[in-house]
This record gives sequence, structure tokens and C-alpha cells, in this order.
Amino acid sequence: MSTTTSHTPPESEGQSDGAGAGPATRPARLIQNEATTEIPVHLLFRDDPDPVKVPLRPAVVARRQGTGEQPRLRRPAPVRRRPLPEVDPELVERPARVLPGAAGLLAGACGLTGCLATTWWAGLLPPLAAEALRLPVSAGSGLGPGQWAAYAGAGALGAFGFGGLARGRTGRAWVLGLFGRYRGTVRRTGLLWVNPLVRRRRVDVRLRHWRSEAMPATDPDGMALRVAVLVVWRVRDSARALLGVEDHETYLSECVEAALARVPVEPAGGTRGGTTAAGDALTRLVATETAPVGLEVFSVQPVRVDYAPEVAAAMHRRRIAALDARQRATMLSSVVDSVEDTVTRLTVRGLVELDDYERKALVRDLTVAFCSGRSEPV
Repeated sequence: MSTTTSHTPPESEGQSDGAGAGPATRPARLIQNEATTEIPVHLLFRDDPDPVKVPLRPAVVARRQGTGEQPRLRRPAPVRRRPLPEVDPELVERPARVLPGAAGLLAGACGLTGCLATTWWAGLLPPLAAEALRLPVSAGSGLGPGQWAAYAGAGALGAFGFGGLARGRTGRAWVLGLFGRYRGTVRRTGLLWVNPLVRRRRVDVRLRHWRSEAMPATDPDGMALRVAVLVVWRVRDSARALLGVEDHETYLSECVEAALARVPVEPAGGTRGGTTAAGDALTRLVATETAPVGLEVFSVQPVRVDYAPEVAAAMHRRRIAALDARQRATMLSSVVDSVEDTVTRLTVRGLVELDDYERKALVRDLTVAFCSGRSEPV
């Protein structure tokens, strides 16, 4: 064992000493590599007479701090899409059952005629009215159970016929409901007869535009803005727009405001697409969020972009400084081109012969002259 201990590191000396007490009490010493397996110590020392059998199991070893090792790069977590609002799948616009307006007029006329006939039957029709209608004089005995029943039936028919008349307009629709249940949508125009027992709710289905007030937003650099947008939209599914959400117009305005908080808006004249790129992103975002409630958004375009009052003065000075620097750079490029062209023409045509000192002096004088001439007020 002396040979074994001479080759064993200091950590393994205690192991060789403990081996003298008996092979049954010898502990299993393991070291771990940076992969995912454990390596028994006895594999490193081939002259050990009694190797210990140790089951291998997976192990993950953390990287040591301060060794210059690069950390393992983790894959970025996938961005979860925001869940869209869910509406009852059975709540879909469908045409309601209505009749032409002539049916209601006919029913109402029949009811009036029935009331008039019952009055004549009861003998209550004035003689002048009977003569005008060319009816014989009735010797009725007054109002009895039969007359009252006839009055009730004729009156109900007339009220039902005239009470169901409605006028359908182009660009408007009726959403019908009976006892809290959706019964259909009427998009027809003209004189119609609708069941007078159902509840009618009018909705505008025309192409509409809405200009918002100044809403808070930010530019790509995080500066606070006040943006007014123009939204072009319409109601595509009247049932979902009226019954699937409390107020579809308020919902649309809040979706626009939420989209402005997520999409940076660049003022006009920027280098990142300006308001056009922001408008395209806003349109896609708002259209996606409002589609489940029956709204169709065609365009969301910023029409006025201003900096917030707290940063407006600083950004105004910054833009003026940027314009001044751009103008100076343009003027300097123009002066350099003019000086180069002048010196080249003088030397190429052989008008003057210049050494290095004279060339530098001529360039300096021409530069000063051109800059002075361009800086004079017009």
C-alpha cells in the first residue's frame, strides 16, 4: 500500500489509511466532472488492489465562480400572446323573421273594420255615420258579452297590426330580443312589420370614423407624447357588438388607448418610419382585439403628435440644435466641395503652380471666404 499512497493525493491518504481497518469500512470517494456523470476515484489509480463498485448516476455540477468560465446561455422564454376576449360562440348575427309592412297595415285595417262592425251590431253607430257608410239601421240591444268579445278581438288585431310597423333605414339595423333571448337582426329597409312583443335596439352599421382626444403615448426613446388618432371602423356583427359587450364604442376607445401604451409613436420627420409605421402597428393590434366583439377596424392613424408639456420645451431645443447641426454639416460639405473644385481647376489648367505651403494657404483663404459668404444674412 506504500506505493499506492505515494501516488495518491492528500485527499486519498485518509482513504488508504481507512482501508487498513477493512475493506468493508472503506468509503466511496467520488469526484464530479462538468458533464453529467460521476467518476469513481478508483478509476484514476489503476494499482488499487480492491476497486470499489459504485453505481453511476446522473449529476449536474454547477460552474465554479471566478474561474473565467462562460455561463450557459439559456434560450429566451417564448413571448406569450395576450388572450383575446371570448364571446359566446352561439351569439352570432342572424336575420330575424319579419313581414312586409303591408301585412301590418292589413291587420290593422281589419281590426278597425271589426270594431266598426261591432259598434253597428250593438246599435251604437250614429245614424249619420251609418248613412255615410250606407249601412242599414241596426236595432241592436246594446253591449253584451258577444259585443265585448268582438271588441276585444278586433282591438287586439288592430293594435297588433299597427304596433308592429317599423321603418328600416339604410345603414341602420334592429337587434331584436324576446325575454332576454336574441331573436335576430333586421337589416332590411323600407316599411316592415316586426313582432311588437320583442325588444328593439337600433345600431349603426355604417362606416364610421372617430377622432380621439389627446392620449398619452411614448416615442421610441421613451419620451412622453400626446397623440390624437383617427379610427375608421364599423359594426360587422351587430349581435356581438350590442350583446357581447356593455358598450362597444367605449370598448373601442379603451382598446385604442391600450394600444398606444404598447406601440411607440415617432413624430413626423423621424428615421424609423414616422407615423406610418406606428399607424400600421396600431391598426393590426386594435383590429385583433376588437374582432371578437363584432367590430371591424380598418385604420388607426395618428393625426397629431405633440410632446407632453413637461418635456416639450426641452425637446424643442433639442430639435433646433439637431437642425442647426445638420445645416452646419451641409454647409461645410458644400464649402469643402467648392474649395476642392476651385483648387483643382486652377492647378489642372496650369494657371498657377503651388507648392505644399501655398496650396494650404490657398485652401485656408478660400475656405474662410466661402464660409463668410454663406454666413452673411440674405
